[in-house]
Amino acid sequence: MHVALICIDKPGQLELRKAKREAHLAYIEASGVVEMAGPFLSPSGEMVGSLVILDVARLSDGEDWAEADPYAMAGLFESVEIREWKKVIG
Repeated sequence: MHVALICIDKPGQLELRKAKREAHLAYIEASGVVEMAGPFLSPSGEMVGSLVILDVARLSDGEDWAEADPYAMAGLFESVEIREWKKVIG
């Protein structure tokens, strides 16, 4: 199943995001379940959130992945929405 994580950063946390980015990317690589991912951008082009698409067996696996993400563990996100997602195109 595919799971979409829609994560919005707390305001003013760009430096925290940058500080944890390497660990976040390493976590993505090591987990082996990320199908695609990338940051949301502000109108000025700064990173302000994340969209991550996971390929996991259960929704709870996506929830577990999200909780262990270095960004989440550092308290970067103001909100995290986790939803089952159906790939149709691409």
